[in-house]
Amino acid sequence: MSAARGGFHLRAEGRVARRQAWSRASRWALLGATLLGLVVLLILGIDNAIAGLPALDWDFLTSYPSRFAERAGIRSSVLGSVWVLVFTVLFAIALAVGSAVWMEEFAPRNAVLTVVRLNIANLAGVPSIIYGILGLAVFVRLLSLGPSILAGALTLALMILPMTVITSVEAINQVPPSIREGSLALGATRWQTVWRHVLPGAMPGIMTGVILAVARAAGETAALIMIGAFTFIAFDPDLSFGGLLDSFTTLPIQIYNWTIRPQPEFRANAAAGIIVLMIAVIGLNALALVVRDRLRRN
Repeated sequence: MSAARGGFHLRAEGRVARRQAWSRASRWALLGATLLGLVVLLILGIDNAIAGLPALDWDFLTSYPSRFAERAGIRSSVLGSVWVLVFTVLFAIALAVGSAVWMEEFAPRNAVLTVVRLNIANLAGVPSIIYGILGLAVFVRLLSLGPSILAGALTLALMILPMTVITSVEAINQVPPSIREGSLALGATRWQTVWRHVLPGAMPGIMTGVILAVARAAGETAALIMIGAFTFIAFDPDLSFGGLLDSFTTLPIQIYNWTIRPQPEFRANAAAGIIVLMIAVIGLNALALVVRDRLRRN
């Protein structure tokens, strides 16, 4: 270390100086990579907005798909996306939260639990098309559900389940052990402690993870293509339990169908659909932040 004249300023030398230089360089490198990604995303967003905004109007939102680009809309695909996501949440959230509670509060700490955790972490990184193949084999063919809303919702529920379990486990881990110990010391049972203290304390993290997982499912295409989701549906899905076996399409599937058309007018429709999908995904992410902050304050 060396001291500067006129004051007591220390300057690193040797190995310490090299480490500090590497630290500064890595910080700027990571900042540059982040800014590069944001700039590319901004350019793509502006280019998509220029192409899609002229086609985005009320008729586009309320019209059915058509062979003519100027008449085509996203009504059936938006309704299909909403219906599929509703049942995806119903199928996934109870199983995911229940699994997380069992793993953290009731499961014995042994090799079996370690294997379960490892497999859940591995499943969270599996490509979505693999879940589509699984859904095709099990739900569409083995269970004879066909390319239906129910098969799509079950496939997406399997896809987001590992991510939701992991985020729920982390949220439960954030609850201080003193809350559990105090509840048990006052005579509450293990289940009463979990239901009345652990879950309310972990709910902000759990809800954030669920909403972010739903945002991922909202933009899913590959898995639904594998199970045979239709690209042209010119009617509203039956919003009842009887309609779960009906054919369906979703907004990402409709966008994919338009992008492979040779006519440039359909590409403008695809850009408009991308704008709607981006607004929906950003809205879900914003909702996750609002829900987390509200639950934390409560």
